[in-house]
Amino acid sequence: MKPVLVLLVSTAWTFTGAQYYYQGLMDYLENRLLAIEDRMQFWHGQLHRYHTELQDFKKVTAQAMDGLKNGHSMLFKDLEGARLRVDRVEREMDYVETQTSPRACANKADKVLEQGAWGKKTGRSYCIEIISGIRSVKILKRVGSPKGMWTRDPRSSKVYVFNGTTGDKVYQFNSVPDFSSSPGVSGSRQIKLPSDWSGLGSAVYNGYLYYIKQEAGMEVQVVKYDLLSGSVSDTAMFPVDSHAAVYNLNPETVADLAADDEGLWLLYATSDSEPNINLAKMDPATLDIEQIWDTRCPRENAEVAFVVCGTVYVVYNTRLTSRSRVECVFDVNDMVISEEAPLLYFPRRYGAHASLKYNPEEKQLYGWDDGYQIIYRLTMKRKLLV
Repeated sequence: MKPVLVLLVSTAWTFTGAQYYYQGLMDYLENRLLAIEDRMQFWHGQLHRYHTELQDFKKVTAQAMDGLKNGHSMLFKDLEGARLRVDRVEREMDYVETQTSPRACANKADKVLEQGAWGKKTGRSYCIEIISGIRSVKILKRVGSPKGMWTRDPRSSKVYVFNGTTGDKVYQFNSVPDFSSSPGVSGSRQIKLPSDWSGLGSAVYNGYLYYIKQEAGMEVQVVKYDLLSGSVSDTAMFPVDSHAAVYNLNPETVADLAADDEGLWLLYATSDSEPNINLAKMDPATLDIEQIWDTRCPRENAEVAFVVCGTVYVVYNTRLTSRSRVECVFDVNDMVISEEAPLLYFPRRYGAHASLKYNPEEKQLYGWDDGYQIIYRLTMKRKLLV
């Protein structure tokens, strides 16, 4: 009987101990679940707060974007209004220009008065003017490639169009109005040259076409072509050892021929390492080089250049095209002081100038800008005699 009692007591004790163990385990698990629920409730609150802040941020951002859109629309309208006002002013200036005749470089009375001092000083010319500003701009039309050149012979009304950066064809029109009214280059007289012209540095002067001939493995040449007879009158070797571009932003042009009141000029670079643009005075009859100058105008960011009354004006821009501007002026006669040199800005148009050609009879520049043919009418003032 006693062993049975011991067994019953032992069994009851074991059962009671197991009950306490499982009860403790259940309490532990319940506490852990409550802690997890509290943590989940905390993160749910945090998520709700973040969601609310995100919604508020989206609302503020949408309001800011609406404000920016409204501001952009207003700015665009203001710019459009400004463009219309500028166009109206340009048309009015064009009208005023048609009512007044262009000024001569120097009238006869001026030549007589200045002949003693000026003639002794330069021994070459009586041209005594410098550009003071751009009077008006006229966009004639758009024809041809983004890069090209057009010009007018100062001794006639004929217009010459060079489409692209190289070729053996030149398009001749009887006048600027004929070119303006023509569809493209149709209706022109097509001139086929005996060799390709290279770059945008050609010039037409007194019935002759002067262009640059550049062939692989050969030296660069200046070619004089008689437009009346249709034959080559003369050629001259280019006075450099390399084919370096004269303008950094127009690498197709290794040399630029320019004609003004004083004759024919050549702008070039002696080598790729040469930082500045060089200038040579050429005899238009024989193509002999009479004198050479270092203009001290850098080639870096140079777009184009032109010569007026023996003064070189170098136009600069940036690779991301902005407004073209004259930043360097060089006068071969030392008649232009730094305080007198103009800081000229060309009106913002389409891209960048591929060429600018000066006509001394009209006091105008013929520009080619991204396929657009543009005429810039200039205002002049006297150089200071020093």
